[in-house]
Amino acid sequence: MINDRMDEPEFLNNFLKKYNYSPYRCRVCGERFWSIVPREVCPDRPCSKYEFLLKKYPRVPKLTLEEARNKFINFFKKNDHGYMDPYPVLARWRNDLYLTIASIIVFQPAVTEGIVDPPYNPLVIVQPCIRLEDIDNVGYTFGRHLTSFEMGGHHAFNKPNKHVYWVDETLEYAYKFFSKELGIPEEDIVFKDSWWEGGGNAGPAYEVVVDGLELATLVFMKYKVVNGKYVPMDIKVVDTGYGIERIAWFTQRTPTAFHSIYGSLVDEYMDILSIEKPDYDVLKKIVYYLSDKDVASSEELSKYLSELGFSEYYDQMIKSIHLYTLLDHMKTLALMLSDGIVPSNTGEGYLARLVIRRILRTLYRLGFKVNEYRDIVLELMNRMIRYWIGKYVYGKFINNREYILDVLDYEVKKYTDTLSKGIRIVGKIIKKKSVGLDDLIRIYDSHGIPPEIVRDEARKYGVDIEVPKDFYAIVAKKHVQPEKLSKYKEEFLPRELVDWVARFSATRRLFHEDPYMYEFKGRVLGVKDRYIILDQTVFYPKSGGQDNDVGVIVLPNGEELRVVNVYKYGDVIVHELDHPVENKVKPHTIVKGVIDWRRRYRLMRHHTATHIILGAARRVLGDHVWQAGAEKTIEKGRLDITHYKNLSPDEVREIEELANKIVDDRIELKFKYMNKFDAEKKYGTRIYQGGAIVSKELRIVEIPGWDAEACFGTHLTNTGEVGGIKIVNVEKIQDGVIRLEYIAGTRLPEYSRELESVVEEASRELGVKAKQLIPGIRKYKRELNSYRELLENYRREFKQLVIKDIESSKDIICGNNIVLLVNSIGDEKLYRDIINYFVKKSYIVVYYSTRGLLELATSKEVVGKGVNLLNIVEKMKAMYSSVKGGGKPDHVTLRLGRIDSIEKVYSDIKSIISEMLDCVKK
Repeated sequence: MINDRMDEPEFLNNFLKKYNYSPYRCRVCGERFWSIVPREVCPDRPCSKYEFLLKKYPRVPKLTLEEARNKFINFFKKNDHGYMDPYPVLARWRNDLYLTIASIIVFQPAVTEGIVDPPYNPLVIVQPCIRLEDIDNVGYTFGRHLTSFEMGGHHAFNKPNKHVYWVDETLEYAYKFFSKELGIPEEDIVFKDSWWEGGGNAGPAYEVVVDGLELATLVFMKYKVVNGKYVPMDIKVVDTGYGIERIAWFTQRTPTAFHSIYGSLVDEYMDILSIEKPDYDVLKKIVYYLSDKDVASSEELSKYLSELGFSEYYDQMIKSIHLYTLLDHMKTLALMLSDGIVPSNTGEGYLARLVIRRILRTLYRLGFKVNEYRDIVLELMNRMIRYWIGKYVYGKFINNREYILDVLDYEVKKYTDTLSKGIRIVGKIIKKKSVGLDDLIRIYDSHGIPPEIVRDEARKYGVDIEVPKDFYAIVAKKHVQPEKLSKYKEEFLPRELVDWVARFSATRRLFHEDPYMYEFKGRVLGVKDRYIILDQTVFYPKSGGQDNDVGVIVLPNGEELRVVNVYKYGDVIVHELDHPVENKVKPHTIVKGVIDWRRRYRLMRHHTATHIILGAARRVLGDHVWQAGAEKTIEKGRLDITHYKNLSPDEVREIEELANKIVDDRIELKFKYMNKFDAEKKYGTRIYQGGAIVSKELRIVEIPGWDAEACFGTHLTNTGEVGGIKIVNVEKIQDGVIRLEYIAGTRLPEYSRELESVVEEASRELGVKAKQLIPGIRKYKRELNSYRELLENYRREFKQLVIKDIESSKDIICGNNIVLLVNSIGDEKLYRDIINYFVKKSYIVVYYSTRGLLELATSKEVVGKGVNLLNIVEKMKAMYSSVKGGGKPDHVTLRLGRIDSIEKVYSDIKSIISEMLDCVKK
């Protein structure tokens, strides 16, 4: 790609000339790079080794991760860059990504598209990021690949009328930072031509490489990628990524980056995992010699160690690599969970579960047994949380410790509970078919079984399965982006109206200015068929999970037209009427609008109740709770929240009590429009409960001290107006999502009347008064249990009589006992027990149920003697055209249709068995 873009002017700049950089072509990779001193090979791996590990740099100080971060931030602050606090790794402000994969993600698309100005220009930020596309390489590259890392970004946003800085300044900043701040010799700093694409943007780039390690990437984002084509952007963006962990590793020159990042925690993990500590100098030497090799599997590690003469260290090295994997994954998981991700089978929850399962898979590869996973995982996470206390953003680990450990405990238990069942299923799959990549992914997604376990299980059957070394990267790539951008299944504007509506200017939203207004006058801007657009309206459109208003539009002649739907397209509100209006009203006409106030007020109550309940759920269950969906109708409100397990009755009760306390507290709501970054700084990204909003200004609805959200809906002005909240239903609707349904205000007495009706009907059925309903139910239960016990006694006695009678009338064919059971009394449970009794004794059972179904059952031992019940089915179908059914060799079910008698069918079955066994009935 880079060779196709060599004509980009950014690759020929004044900085390179000013500092005497000359272009060279690497004889290994063929790519161009710029160096002060002549070179035949670029100093990037795999063209070069990690030369920095063995080289001495007299002027380079040893920097901890925190010191490297602070040095980067302070350098750019001194150079007039405004500092921004980092954002969460859970990218809630984006609808097209789950995770924050780079610092520029914070500013796409709102800033890069020119919708909103950045807080500072230029700015500096050190952003924790998560990328799972290279997850399989973690450990094997000794720290070059990490799933979570800190990206130091300095950004400049150049507008047509305001130039900040571009290529020359960016290269000079990098040059001065690495040479002056870090003390790296100028002749060791190399700039390598590159090209970058991501998040819908692209541009030329330089990689800053020093002695085998890429320390930064400098991107000049100038294109928007549209349908595979590069379209020039109005705003030219300097997008840099300095590897803070790599800088710390480079300055410390420890054997691996994990030693520079985690320090003493490396030894703690070794003790917990009973891994022998390697010789420091030997480890550094091995890492150096492997650094220009592509090692991504245990097989490749073994191969290269053998070639280099280090075979004796294989066991120690592979265990150390697994340890590095656990260090990395534990930190990544802590970041994910502390930012509120709930493991599940979809979305960002899928990615968190992928990391958890890879942790367990690593323990498996270290030789630990399943029953050891829980204690080890919890201890490793505890140590990880403790290590990062008070360090940068990682202090949130300790604040969310209870949730992190509880989720991990729950996930490990869930995994171990399903593992044995999953392995049995794997065994069945292996017996039936060859297993490829799609099967491995399906087994992993459906049953959570890592491909390594599938491979090991297949070997028991003499089957060799190839597991791609980048399996987890393949899986992660399928889930890094949402399939749909919208969180709600809204009724959108009919497609045929889009072009027409787009011509109109924004509608004044009277429903925001005064949500209690129920009538208004508006000027007609446009009419098309049964749709009408006004200059202002009090009609709320269906949006954000809240139903639209209904009501009437009154024409000047007094005619009333019913409003049945209201849509929002951009900033334009469209009213749909019950019949065409084109010939009845013209543009500029003044009309009157009246909404159904009772409906509106109920919607407002349920919407405000939704915000109250969300705040209550967060306080009871934890900060990980997030809105996964919501709906507000006149009948009830619905809130889907992210949570990893079912709610207990006590938790539901506590949420309800807290919510009603907020109602009783009569808190005044606040409504305001805020700049996007100001709102995020004040309230955090938690404001995006209803999904990301790309807008210069956000409408914030705040219940002071309780909840604040970017929300378009209509609300009450005081929580007391909700009147009261009752949660009427709680259920788990999918993995990681719990649904709460509730009612508020005047729906409460209606709900009470519904319950009263249920109580009255139940009382009538039991023949007691309403006040005696509970004692009556208890009495009924006691009597019912007594009758059940009596029934079981009768059933046992009757079972013995039936078995004795059947055994006395059994038939014997070729030494096989065969019996006919006819269920004449309708007790399916009884006869199922009798069937099992005879099957265990290796009888052939012919069972005719009261449902008109015929079942044949026997033991696998009898099948092994030649009595395959499926063969009997085929012969029965040939004899009786009405017979349908099938099953397994030891159990089949048939629907007979019209037959003369069950005795005749039984006789035919005996004849078929005699033929199959080639003998005479005895």
